[in-house]
Amino acid sequence: MCSKAELLDPGTAFRTYGPGASHRPSPRHRPAAHGILRPEVRVAALYDIHANLPALEAVLREVEAAEPDRIVIGGDAATGPMNAETLDALMALRDRALFVRGNADRWTVEVYDDPASVSPEEEHPGKRAAAWAAGQIGPAQRDFLASFAPTVELEVDGLGRALFCHGSPRSDDEAITAVTPEDRLRRILDGVEELVVVCGHTHVQFDRRLGERRVVNAGSVGMPYEGRPGAHWLLLGPDIELRRTEYDLGAAIERLHATGWPGVEEFLQHSFLEPIDPGWVSEFFERQAQEAESSPPP
Repeated sequence: MCSKAELLDPGTAFRTYGPGASHRPSPRHRPAAHGILRPEVRVAALYDIHANLPALEAVLREVEAAEPDRIVIGGDAATGPMNAETLDALMALRDRALFVRGNADRWTVEVYDDPASVSPEEEHPGKRAAAWAAGQIGPAQRDFLASFAPTVELEVDGLGRALFCHGSPRSDDEAITAVTPEDRLRRILDGVEELVVVCGHTHVQFDRRLGERRVVNAGSVGMPYEGRPGAHWLLLGPDIELRRTEYDLGAAIERLHATGWPGVEEFLQHSFLEPIDPGWVSEFFERQAQEAESSPPP
C-alpha cells in the first residue's frame, strides 16, 4: 500500500512544477486558449474524471437535467481504471463539450507515443497510471487526448469572461489551493484578464475571491479528496454552484475492480474507502507547490 503522500502525488492527482519539470511556467505567459464563445452561456465544468466511468455517467445524468449550453472537461480525463470507455463517453459529447488538457492527459499521450519513456520500475504513481492508460487506448482515443487545449475561454451568463485551466493559467501542473497565499495567487494570475478563473488538479472544491477576481476549483468527478465520496463538479451561470453527485459506490467499486488495473486499490483508498480530509490535502499540496516554486530552475 502506498503512503498518503504517494497517493496524493497527482500523477493520479497532482504534481507541482519544479526541478526537472517539462512545463515550468514563465512569468506573464500562458498557453494560447480557444477563442471566446458568444453569446453568454451556462456551463457545466467537469474536472479530474480520472477514467472513473461510473462517476462520469452519474454526473452526465445530472448535467442533462441542468441543461447547460456548454460542457467543459477540465483535464485529467484519463489515468484511472476505465480509460478507453471513459474517453469514448467524452468523445460522444461532440460539439457540446470543450476540452482542457491536464497533466495526466499529456503524460498518457507521451507514453503512448514513446512506451519506453516509462520503465517497469517507474516509482511515480501518476506515470505508472499513464502507462496503463496508454496501453488501454487506441489511436483515435490518443488523438482525442492530444487535441485538448491548454485553456478555454467562455463568456458565462451573469459572470462575464471566464478562463478554464487545469492547474493554473500558466501550467497544467501548477497548483492553486484553497490556502494559496494571496501574494502567490497574484503572481499566478499576473496578466490574466478574466475575472473568473476555473481550475482543478488538486481534487478539492473551493470558491474564493482575490479583489474583483473569483478563483474556483471544480473538484474531482472521479477521484475526490473531499472527506466523503461523491462526484464533484461546477455549474456556472448566472452564479457558481459547487455540485456533488451521489452514485452507487458499491456497484461502481465492483466495476472498477473488474478492470484489472494494478493501481485500483490505491485509487479507491482516500477517495472512497477512507475519504481524506480536504483541509489536510490543501495544506499538503500548497506546501509542495511553494517548495517547488522556491527551488531554482534546472
